[in-house]
Amino acid sequence: MHEKPIRIVARVVSRTDKTGELRSVLIALVAPTRRETGCLCYDLLQNQSDPTDFTFVEEWESNTALESHLNSDHLKAAAGRFPELLAEELDIRRYDTIE
Repeated sequence: MHEKPIRIVARVVSRTDKTGELRSVLIALVAPTRRETGCLCYDLLQNQSDPTDFTFVEEWESNTALESHLNSDHLKAAAGRFPELLAEELDIRRYDTIE
């Protein structure tokens, strides 16, 4: 049986004085993540009315591909910077396609 793709919406909010730094850290994730096996979509968005608010919209071929991403060196390196850059906890949500 073929797995359904996994959709992720991950919201990241920067400290007001760290928005530029966080933006650079997040942008640096995009290219290597898009090259990962099983990555179908990995888009980084920034809120037009609140520049501290970033969202990743992701689609992964399988749970295995997503788990591999979560254990990747580039994501671990970025996450190591989060305590100094984030204003609040990461908000990561997994979704199934209904229709």
